[in-house]
Amino acid sequence: MIGNRIMIIGCPGSGKSTLALRLHGITGIPLYHLDNVWWKPDRTHISRDEFDLRLSEILKGGSWIIDGDYSRTYEPRFAACDTVIFLDLSEEECLRGIEGRVGTVRPDIPWSEDSLDPELVMQVRKYRTKNRPVILSLTERYPDRQYIIFRSRDEADAWLDHLSDDNTRSTFLNELQIQQHGQGQIQPS
Repeated sequence: MIGNRIMIIGCPGSGKSTLALRLHGITGIPLYHLDNVWWKPDRTHISRDEFDLRLSEILKGGSWIIDGDYSRTYEPRFAACDTVIFLDLSEEECLRGIEGRVGTVRPDIPWSEDSLDPELVMQVRKYRTKNRPVILSLTERYPDRQYIIFRSRDEADAWLDHLSDDNTRSTFLNELQIQQHGQGQIQPS
């Protein structure tokens, strides 16, 4: 089973927000999209200090799903979470992901992208050499976390389908309720 302080990370276009929404729907754990914390509807953003303060408040919560990569904030999120879900998809798959969302309304960002952002394309192209090594290093620094790594959308979908199975879901929700009331701990499977 999974914990109740869940960090979802991965390259832009890997499907973090889609997975987070489904996981939230299955578990009822509060969901925070970091893009909605950082960005304003007018495509400007809040200050780093304000973002850090808001993230700190979220991390103090007893249960959460945090969706977003935001590499500058990996360390405090790794320190606070009990579960890391890493969408470790190929560059090509992530490029298809960011291309496919142009023109769609999404709950994880306060506007609809009307064209492919060249900066976002560059982030995808650099992710495996820039961000991925940092993530792998943090997994070594925090070995007691539960790590769930998906290398394809099909793997993530199959896992979510299993988790949403009525029996699996009932077991998980019972364990989560026990943990939130301080009567036990969910152990990684």
